[in-house]
Amino acid sequence: MSTFTNPLKLRLKEPDPLFGLWLSLGSDSAAEALAHAGFDWLLIDMEHSPNDSVDVTGQLRAIAAAHLPTEPVVRLPASEPWLVKRVLDAGARTLMFPNIETAEEAAHAVRLTQYPGAGSDGLRGVAGAVRAAAYGMRRDYVQNANAQIATIVQIESALAVDNIEQIAATPGIDCLFIGPADLAASLGHLGDSKHPEVIAAIARVAAAAHRAKLATGIFAMDVQSARQYRTEGFRFIALAADVMWMLRATRQALQEVRS
Repeated sequence: MSTFTNPLKLRLKEPDPLFGLWLSLGSDSAAEALAHAGFDWLLIDMEHSPNDSVDVTGQLRAIAAAHLPTEPVVRLPASEPWLVKRVLDAGARTLMFPNIETAEEAAHAVRLTQYPGAGSDGLRGVAGAVRAAAYGMRRDYVQNANAQIATIVQIESALAVDNIEQIAATPGIDCLFIGPADLAASLGHLGDSKHPEVIAAIARVAAAAHRAKLATGIFAMDVQSARQYRTEGFRFIALAADVMWMLRATRQALQEVRS
């Protein structure tokens, strides 16, 4: 087995649910500490958090320092070639692309993660002395990298739901991840992700993923929601975010000590 094997890519094909957490604080220390909590994956958020490529690299190192099987995921702010290239070169193996609305956009996201050649029409630029390749010491990195990158696309709009069958059929996609808040807003129900129309759209995405034999992911605001999504067959579940749990725990403790 290649030393570049991405265990999360393999596990996305298995039936067991994978639980993760959003890293929103931009903190290497928080990332390292939470890597010891036992999550299957931790997502470094570049879209709605103050993380640039330097911050991402630091958190990738911090998660690796825990020496545990927690896989880092990086959510990009956009499907920009230079951003994807930097994150992959930094050592990320699993990427999440926000707001994918068509099969063409999904296919483009996949191409951005792939080197060209050997039957691939990839767009990733080649550099040898990068962290992902142990700064040039892993000589076979370029030959093995394409097969080890996992690509997750976010379904966050009414248009994406309309095109979901075509998106799910896109070669190279490993998981469809639903963003309930943005999906609700797109459907005209801002702030109400439990609206029946939103629930129906989520179910349609999950059904399309099941038919395409893809994992379906979703962001859960709390434990109760995460449990419900698990019973509904979701297999890549985010259990809220670091900053949310920090505030919940500290506010509760403060209220208790003041009461």
